[in-house]
Amino acid sequence: MEKIIASIITIGDELLIGQVIDTNSAFISQELNKIGVWVKRRVAVGDSKEEIVRALNEESRDTNIIIMTGGLGPTADDITKPVLAEYFGGKLVMNEDVRKHLVYLFEEVFRRPLIERNLKQAEVPDVCTVLPNARGTAPGMWFKKDGKVYVSLPGVPHEMKGLIINEVLPRLQQSFTMPFISHRTMLTAGVGESYVAEMIKDWEEKLPAHLKLAYLPNYGMVRLRITGWSTNKEQLEKELNTEFDKLKILVREWLVTDEDQALPLALSNLLRSKNKTMSTAESCTGGYIAHLITAYPGASNIYKGSIISYDNEIKIKSLQVSPAILQKAGAVSEEVVKEMAAGALASLNTDYTLAVSGIMGPDGGSPEKPVGTVWVAAGDRNKLVTQKFQFRFDRERNIEMTATQALNLLRKFIVENS
Repeated sequence: MEKIIASIITIGDELLIGQVIDTNSAFISQELNKIGVWVKRRVAVGDSKEEIVRALNEESRDTNIIIMTGGLGPTADDITKPVLAEYFGGKLVMNEDVRKHLVYLFEEVFRRPLIERNLKQAEVPDVCTVLPNARGTAPGMWFKKDGKVYVSLPGVPHEMKGLIINEVLPRLQQSFTMPFISHRTMLTAGVGESYVAEMIKDWEEKLPAHLKLAYLPNYGMVRLRITGWSTNKEQLEKELNTEFDKLKILVREWLVTDEDQALPLALSNLLRSKNKTMSTAESCTGGYIAHLITAYPGASNIYKGSIISYDNEIKIKSLQVSPAILQKAGAVSEEVVKEMAAGALASLNTDYTLAVSGIMGPDGGSPEKPVGTVWVAAGDRNKLVTQKFQFRFDRERNIEMTATQALNLLRKFIVENS
């Protein structure tokens, strides 16, 4: 079966200048993938008739579905509707259902006057099917031309999501016969993308044409995702499971989880499976590790708290770090992170802990301890392991890399010592 291909066009000058980050495309891509649509391209254009038309012409050449977001508001720079009316050979007309919806929203929900500028949002091209927007004022619009589907949606994420789920996906499933698409994802840590690729190249070269491996590196980790598509769901699932099991064996030394999970969640689930708790003692990361852990629901079951000892005085008073050791070895040292970890275990009464101390930059380094030097300790009351890292990035990435390596060190400790 031939793939059903889609393109996504996001419209708005604010996207091109970085004033607004495009999260819509990611959501749309994920939801299209779930129903068997393959997103081939994502394109951003400004509030320009010429650019919108050019994008429509280019994307319609080799795709079945074009989904647009943005440019449907009530202000002068929202030009998508008139451009689409002209592009599809129609004219703007007042849609009575949308008009009634606007009246209801302004009178009953917003409780403010409905001015002429807002009322114009009820005007739609007379050559489209209107998609009612239960979450906002701008309706979605569905066009068909030369066997292809074009969908225009508001750029407000909450409104766009409602229209995708309630209107667009059901209509697409009625309009096209979709192949089945499925994924298998695992997470590795502690080794780079190129090294992983070299280790698994023989296996990857033998993958069937309808299975594809993607490398998704990020801050010391690499997600490996196998994607397959077929008309036979049962056969595809069997093939994916077989190849996924082969891949797990090849990368077992660096495997964090064989599910599509971030490292903090994988560690949390590991602790939850053992009915254990953890704490953190953070200096250079300033609470970032605690944030990563507590970003997931149910964190209170496995995480008790953190002592953010950014200043040496707090290390001494709250974590019982020896002033003499601080004086002799310095805050960024193996001796200090071990005492920080021991102090956190005693103060916060958890099964496991990890401690970090380092120099994140851009200044504060020395020839002996340059910027990016980090010491990490992880363990329990019986044993602590330590590791020194030397990162070479800017402050933000050094913090993120420290958090990743610290979480993975604790994960490995738990796996190897329980």
